[in-house]
Amino acid sequence: MSSPRDDALWQRIADHHIGPPDASLTFAARLARENRWSPDHAERVIGEYKRFCYLAVTAGHPVTPSDAVDQAWHLHLTYSRDYWERFCPDILRADLHHGPTAGGPVERERYYRQYADTLAAYEAAFGAVPPADIWPNAHRRFAVDPGGVRVNFFGGIMLPRRVALALAIAVFMAGWLAGRIM
Repeated sequence: MSSPRDDALWQRIADHHIGPPDASLTFAARLARENRWSPDHAERVIGEYKRFCYLAVTAGHPVTPSDAVDQAWHLHLTYSRDYWERFCPDILRADLHHGPTAGGPVERERYYRQYADTLAAYEAAFGAVPPADIWPNAHRRFAVDPGGVRVNFFGGIMLPRRVALALAIAVFMAGWLAGRIM
């Protein structure tokens, strides 16, 4: 695997701006909004997505993104003209297709292995461990993160599990006490 420091491919990827430069809602702002991330975190995820794309072309084996990187990839795919007419042919100089899992234990094992190989390739290429807040361990990636769903917060209230449990206990206790008083 080549090192990205002086690599022309890495420079093309790093310099590529995703989406129309004059858009009032930039790619980064949209990524942040759709995932409820801070603008700084969205920018970091975009940087990690670019590293993933570099690995996809140079690693010599299939690579698997983290969930956050996958969100950036999904969004980039919706910018289809940029992705298919500029990014793949001119920047990567290769097609980078996104293939979903077929499911089941064999696929789960394959993606666990590919993810481990991706993390190792990342460290070899970039000389650093991937940031854990964007590239979590395999258990989190394949057991916890897939449990996430998109939620529209406009029509409801969402509480952290501990707060909801505390409220439930408080309501139960208030009811119990009210029943004892009467």
